[in-house]
Amino acid sequence: MYKEEFFKWHSPTLSMEMKMLVFGHSGYPVVLFPTTMGRYYEVKDFKLVDSAKWFLENGMIQIFCPDGINDLSWYNKEVHPAHRAHNHNCYDQMIVNEIVDKVRWNTPSGKVAVAGPSFGGYHAANFAFKHPEKVSHLFSMSGAFDIKSFVGDYYDDNVYFNNPVDYLPNLNHPDLWKMKIVLGTSEWDILKSENEHFSHILNQKGIDHWLDMRGWVEHDWPLWREMFPHYLSLMN
Repeated sequence: MYKEEFFKWHSPTLSMEMKMLVFGHSGYPVVLFPTTMGRYYEVKDFKLVDSAKWFLENGMIQIFCPDGINDLSWYNKEVHPAHRAHNHNCYDQMIVNEIVDKVRWNTPSGKVAVAGPSFGGYHAANFAFKHPEKVSHLFSMSGAFDIKSFVGDYYDDNVYFNNPVDYLPNLNHPDLWKMKIVLGTSEWDILKSENEHFSHILNQKGIDHWLDMRGWVEHDWPLWREMFPHYLSLMN
């Protein structure tokens, strides 16, 4: 069996308690984000972590599963859209300062891999493209890449800089062209068209990536359990 650890701390960035599960005893750090309203234990409960068992037991990767705050950010209809976007920006800074910057030097490159299914794919992609100097691999599984539907007609810098379909065309960070990127989707994926569109944006910029189109499989955990170990096997 692979090692499992639970961490709880007061986040100075978010001014709230944060929780995280970490799997594996050594290896390349992989930050794995939960889905829409998923918690830090979701990817364990749905056996996505277990699909990576071989890599964990052989000390090839460590998986970091932080809690999400989507209920306070994009999905929080009780507050103004500006507040939703601001809260997400704070979450992004928490991931940088309190997790990624503490573990990325476990690798010679000083970078981490990021991954996530469904809305976790949004988190992974958004984090990767905002911080390409810190991310070596992006594995988005049935991800979403446009958050304008969460803010209606409202738009500000925090919305722009957290909406990859908007800001990516204007990015020119050299590390974008070094990143190993997989956009996983399927013929029956409800986000298939979003992945095809985002692949087109990457193609227009000449950013190498793999649009992995699986067969007739639904947007759900069996698909992501099939994708995740395959993508991990491509790490080098």
